[in-house]
Amino acid sequence: MTKKPVLLVGLLLFLSLGVHGGDQYVKYKDPKQPMNMRIRDLMARMTLSEKIGQMTQLDRAYVTPDIMRNYSIGSVLSGGGSVPFPKATAQDWMDMVNGLQNGSLSSRLGIPMIYGIDAVHGHNNVYQATIFPHNVGLGATRDPELVKRIGATTAREIRATGINYAFAPCIAVCRDPRWGRCYESYGEQPSIVNAMTELIPGLQGDSPRKGVPYMGGKDKVLACAKHFVGDGGTVNGINENNTVIDWHGLLSIHMPGYYRAIIKGVSTVMISYSSWNGVKMHANRDLVTGFLKNRLRFRGFVISDWQGIDRITDPPHSNYTYSVQASISAGIDMVMVPDNHTEFIDTLTKLVNDNVIPMSRINDAVSRILRVKFTMGLFESPLADQTFSAEIGSQANRNLAREAVRKSMVLLKNGENADDPMIPLPKKAPKILVAGTHAHNLGYQCGGWTLTWQGDSGNNHTTGTTILNAITNAVDLSTEVVHSLNPSADFLKSNNFSYAIVAVGEPPYAETAGDNMNLTLSEPGPDIISNVCGAVKCVVVVVSGRPLVIEPYIDQINALVAAWLPGTEGQGVADVLFGDYGFTGKLPRTWFKTADQLPMNVGDLHYDPLFPFGFGITTQPVRDEE
Repeated sequence: MTKKPVLLVGLLLFLSLGVHGGDQYVKYKDPKQPMNMRIRDLMARMTLSEKIGQMTQLDRAYVTPDIMRNYSIGSVLSGGGSVPFPKATAQDWMDMVNGLQNGSLSSRLGIPMIYGIDAVHGHNNVYQATIFPHNVGLGATRDPELVKRIGATTAREIRATGINYAFAPCIAVCRDPRWGRCYESYGEQPSIVNAMTELIPGLQGDSPRKGVPYMGGKDKVLACAKHFVGDGGTVNGINENNTVIDWHGLLSIHMPGYYRAIIKGVSTVMISYSSWNGVKMHANRDLVTGFLKNRLRFRGFVISDWQGIDRITDPPHSNYTYSVQASISAGIDMVMVPDNHTEFIDTLTKLVNDNVIPMSRINDAVSRILRVKFTMGLFESPLADQTFSAEIGSQANRNLAREAVRKSMVLLKNGENADDPMIPLPKKAPKILVAGTHAHNLGYQCGGWTLTWQGDSGNNHTTGTTILNAITNAVDLSTEVVHSLNPSADFLKSNNFSYAIVAVGEPPYAETAGDNMNLTLSEPGPDIISNVCGAVKCVVVVVSGRPLVIEPYIDQINALVAAWLPGTEGQGVADVLFGDYGFTGKLPRTWFKTADQLPMNVGDLHYDPLFPFGFGITTQPVRDEE
């Protein structure tokens, strides 16, 4: 008789431990269970506060393991330049990420968090990582398979730091180079952008099922197609501005990259700051829910941009309750807050409790987030290890970046005629000059989104090879290489240079800081071209995120190269200048004569470029002189 109460107590204890995630069996933690079953089981256990916590993403600077545990925060990010400390190692990053993850795992339900970062041309926040050319340069390669390999390599470098989510690729179609994010676009035509969505299977792995979010193993990371939709088409190229275009234009120019991204299994989509015909994208329910989720059947989660919901109102944050209501109702699932979780959580909680936002909308958001987390295998392997620690800046990865650089170079002029080309340059020459603001500046070479958000000047921020270093490495030992940033007329006269290489362009920038209505070469670039090319036979290498005004100087220049923003591996520039490899790059965007022509894209009625879209002189590689 005494055994029945004991058995009953034991059964109740077993059930209690199971429900509260003790050591006993819990269905959502069982990888053998079907994913939908795991999602349903976990959601049935979650409170409203835990669900809203999963919808919240904070920057690492504003979060602690306790906050992760107490609020069940779904995700953490590093914004541009948000690092544990300057020159942090892969192990330092991993320790930080695992510390926050342990906070998540100690929460009531132990739901692991996702850590996101702007790895937009390599793992660009991390000291000594491999920095690839920015997207505009990759567009010039016309090589999707190369871009896929770059995605796979970038994923391994990201994994080396314990991070599992990249805010890439940007699949904007930049229609106006005055836009400060134009270098984040692969080109002005949707055909190039569509092809380069191969970055997604590079980052995530090849999805076995079309249209289903996917991440294939511990050497892969989540991808993010951004910024939905039309961010590259704003009026006058002004960042975060209004894109004025009809429905057909939106679908034919700005939307095709999203079809391809979803077919390839992209796990997340980020919403654009910009508007479409006056409606803020962060509040556009017809496009986010109606088109992206319902029509295109996107099954991953939708994430806001940094403080993106605040900017629904003007001035930003002036009516936060409305911003939360409009964005969540539009279909945004995860909100990049990033510095005030309590305000967002409290506001959304009240909107749900007041029946302004239905529980069904919250459940849609959370089920999407959990689906991605289960797809990642995050519940089985939440913590990072040192498997890929040797990947950061490895020689193999730098070799790939160097290949990307040489394939991205576009030769725009090569002598006065085909019978008298200047390139390939001879490696054996008595004395050559290397001049210009961008010849020996790794920060300028990499551009924005490199170690810091806006990028930096100088050679002390990371490891790489400048154009000057590359030239010195490439030429014959007997050749004297003279470097002078801005040589005087007397200096030029007193030296008998065989030829000069002049590297000029624009300084680093990101987003709105890069909006530029005149697109002139930064000073003293024009003077350097005039002085040097007036005295010495010269090659001008333009280091920039977009075409710049070059027409006034074109007659002085013997050979002209568009180098874009090549990243850390400047040796790729020398590879083609000296003929170790031929030039193969093609313009991913139209090179205008004057900024007054803008916007101007191939196919326009009054198309009158300096160099048309797709232009690029090809050369053949030459053998080294014996």
